[in-house]
Parts: sequence; C-alpha cells; structure tokens
Amino acid sequence: MMKVKDVMTKKVTSLKPDDNAKDALNLLFNMKISGLPVIGEKGELCGMFTEKEIIAKILPSYMEAVGKYAYQENPKAVKQKILEMAHLKVEDVMRKDVITVDEDAPLCEVAHLMYTQKARRLIVLNKAKEVAGIIARGDVVKFLFEEYIHRVE
Repeated sequence: MMKVKDVMTKKVTSLKPDDNAKDALNLLFNMKISGLPVIGEKGELCGMFTEKEIIAKILPSYMEAVGKYAYQENPKAVKQKILEMAHLKVEDVMRKDVITVDEDAPLCEVAHLMYTQKARRLIVLNKAKEVAGIIARGDVVKFLFEEYIHRVE
C-alpha cells in the first residue's frame, strides 16, 4: 500500500508569519502555484497562504452574506484593498485552520480528504508534528494514473 511519504514533495517552500503579504503573493506568481504553508520560528505549522485567502481579503466583507446573489461592483474599494496588501503580513491573510495528513497515511485517505474537504493540497506532518512535506491533488492523480497504467500493461 502506497503511503503519502512515498509520493509527497519533501522540499517545501514556505513562508513565515511576518513575511510581507505582497512579497508572498509575488512568490506564488513566480512559482506558478496557488498556495504555500506558513511555518513559525519553531518549525510549527501556522497556516496556509493561498490565492483563495487573497480573494477573500480583497472582496467586500459582505460577500459571504450575499452568497450567489449579484452585488454592485465597487472597483475603488477593491483597488484600495489590493493596495493595502503591501502593508499586510502573511499572518494577516493566511488561513489558520489547515488540513493535514500523517506521512504514513495511505494515498486513498489523502484522495478522500482532498475530495471531501475540497482541498488542493495537504500539508504532511511527521510523528513530531513537524512539516515533512506537501502533497497536491496532481501528485495523487499522477501516481494513481501511472500505477493503474503500469498494472494494466
């Protein structure tokens, strides 16, 4: 049975809570990824900095309340919030509740978590609860696809 640690990316680029949010966003753009873990001074997982949190931060605060209903666009307010990103820290924008998985978890558990929690990536923790890696949906799909193809041939 294949485990997370066999498929995960072990070299994880991360952010610190006090990093500048605009610089962190530029790092996402340059790496062509949608999110990075935020790790504290003691190696503890603090949160996730993702495009989703950026969008939530720049949209008007009433958006969650109106849901799918249309709202009056206010480009000045959005522009102001985007400009404020230059003065924010990663910890001001990051999501604090992060879905994690143990490095010894089976891949089917990861696939299930990703599907039910609508997660693009999961942070992998070792026994000491330190960040050991990261596993993305693409990693799981690629492995399962390659595993299936090899078994069929």
